[in-house]
Amino acid sequence: MKLLCMTEVDFIPKEYQNHLEQGKVSWQSPSNIALVKYWGKYGEQLPKNASISFTLSNCHTNTTLGFEPKSSEGFEFAVFLDGKLAPNFAPKIQTFFERIERYMPFLKEYSFTIETSNSFPHSSGIASSASGMSALALCLMSVERMLCSSRSQEGGMSEAYFLQKATFLARLGSGSACRSIEGPVVVWGVHNEIDGSDDLFGTKFPFDLHNNFKNYQDTVLLVDQGEKQISSTVGHDLMYDHPYSESRFLQAEKNLSNLIPVLKEGNLAKFIEIVENEALSLHAMMLTSNPYFILMKPNTLEIINRIWKYRRETGSSVCFTLDAGANVHVLYPENEKETVLAYIKNELFAFCQDGQYICDQIGLGAKML
Repeated sequence: MKLLCMTEVDFIPKEYQNHLEQGKVSWQSPSNIALVKYWGKYGEQLPKNASISFTLSNCHTNTTLGFEPKSSEGFEFAVFLDGKLAPNFAPKIQTFFERIERYMPFLKEYSFTIETSNSFPHSSGIASSASGMSALALCLMSVERMLCSSRSQEGGMSEAYFLQKATFLARLGSGSACRSIEGPVVVWGVHNEIDGSDDLFGTKFPFDLHNNFKNYQDTVLLVDQGEKQISSTVGHDLMYDHPYSESRFLQAEKNLSNLIPVLKEGNLAKFIEIVENEALSLHAMMLTSNPYFILMKPNTLEIINRIWKYRRETGSSVCFTLDAGANVHVLYPENEKETVLAYIKNELFAFCQDGQYICDQIGLGAKML
């Protein structure tokens, strides 16, 4: 069942039917890799252009949310990463709770313990904010579903509403997190060729995905695991006065229009052209902002050039994309898995920091644990 024309007001709950005692809920949510990028926001975590992503599978976050009633005022929570208290995460969770309190009024009635762990190295350039915030949003939705449950309607809310509100909430924690709830391909942002697309939440790609893209592979080459010199939030803000921002937003919309038939029909050559153009356009915006900055490293460029050379010499359908960082996502069809992995081990491995890379593939979204 699809929900149509949902607005912010539709996500404000009516009075809860239940009061909960101490309990725990757990979710696993994946990261995602954007094919058409969003870079630039407006309002409260809303995208200046529509984006589309592959949901990943192996790169995920496991989050357990413990809760118990409290009588004190304000938000009360503790965050643990890999079993250790992580106070540096507290400001981001505080901001998240402040943004979503209107839609989850129970937040100040409970004390929360947030225990989280990633299946990939911390600061590895995988979008941990996407997997982490989507997992936390799903945990909070599970709590709200229990608060809303009734004997007359099991669960108190439809699965469609549960998922749509989860992606709506996740977006308020980290924009790209709204693309991690479902899979295998998710759109975020209004696009006139995709019914149901919306700036408020992620939407599953509404067309059949061609067999060429089933089980599509993503090997992430970890070029640099250090902290970025400029955060993505700052980078997005620099698009406000960017001289090429409007042209970039139009380019992204056109690239998404061109990608729709590609994903439906399986045109790998066109897929490569669009995806690599998007990756380089993203970094071109960084190079030409004020202040300007470079997130690619020398080994990023070396890997890109070697991928191009390999593709010319072999006719492979391997390609690359980049997030806002130095690490390279190597994308290729499942039927090339053996040969491309051999090439990575023989030729590209040397350009990874400490020889580290992560093998992943397209996935189906989050799951309750």
